[in-house]
Amino acid sequence: MEKVSISAGKIRGLKALADENGRFKMMAIDQRGSLKRILAKVLSKEADEVKYEDLAEFKRIIIKVLSCYSSATLVDPIYGYPNAIKYFSKGTGLLLCSEGTGGEKAGKSGKEIKSSLISGWTVEKTKRVGANAVKLLIYYRGDASPDVVNHQKDITRQVGRDCRQYDLPFVLELVNYPFLPDEEKDNATFARRKPKIVKDYVEEFSRSEYGVDILKVEFPANLKFAKEYCKGEFDGVKREALYNRSEIKDFCREVTALAGVPWVILSAGVDIDEFVENVRIATESGASGFLGGRAIWQGSAQYYPDKEAMEEWLSTSGVSNFKRLLQVFQAATPYFEHKRFKGYPEICLEKKGADWYKQY
Repeated sequence: MEKVSISAGKIRGLKALADENGRFKMMAIDQRGSLKRILAKVLSKEADEVKYEDLAEFKRIIIKVLSCYSSATLVDPIYGYPNAIKYFSKGTGLLLCSEGTGGEKAGKSGKEIKSSLISGWTVEKTKRVGANAVKLLIYYRGDASPDVVNHQKDITRQVGRDCRQYDLPFVLELVNYPFLPDEEKDNATFARRKPKIVKDYVEEFSRSEYGVDILKVEFPANLKFAKEYCKGEFDGVKREALYNRSEIKDFCREVTALAGVPWVILSAGVDIDEFVENVRIATESGASGFLGGRAIWQGSAQYYPDKEAMEEWLSTSGVSNFKRLLQVFQAATPYFEHKRFKGYPEICLEKKGADWYKQY
């Protein structure tokens, strides 16, 4: 079998993100705008009144308690990393996000989204501070305005080029959104379209021109509209059945077939019960693990600013949430078993040879 070459920094980075079996059990605490809104609610403030110190401390506590359960932790370079640097567990990989929070409203309706990068932050800085990978989130709809679609593709290519230059793995997070007149976040029309939307963007961003190493992907269905869960299994709200569990597993298998690189499932703010099922189905269908955020730790926010109470919740319920995910992700495909690599024995160092050190 032909060997698969990969650069030194990329293979070292992928190994740092994965567990000893090559699976990804990663935690995200890079939220900024959404976390401001969460803390604003518990502090009885407006979002723009939430202080820098509150976001920094909230993130520090979560990292202190939970990062040791993850193979890698994703954090932002503004609030999280500089204030929690002492609390990342030894042996836990580190990802730093590169996108600005939220996004710019775009398109004729103003409901489309253009992403941007964090001003004053670069992939080079990410490398310098010792991170193992770069993460970029883009909001993407292939049927959005050409100007918006091209902007999102261009920013992805830019980060991909920089990651190649500085030899860091590139984790691309893809999130779709409703923008057509008949779509709302939780309506049946949007849920019905979600499988195709997800599969289409996985196929697009698997192309080599983007330089992506791991795709962080939405669950390619809405379980709340699945036959087995639509009677209010997760939130008490009854909905029509749009698909069944077997069909959803097929959606996930199609994502696996389309993904040119290993993929992991994101939590998208759903509760832990739903995310556990998402992870179970996705990893049984070819995903290489998960990168979950609010589903794991959001219950602790109700106790802030009582730090002791928050730590107590994280040490009990938060740890329990993480362990539930670890129980159901055992079938995850090791990244090196993905078709990109064809098995660990087939991976070799790019430009390996007597002059490697000169050419690197």
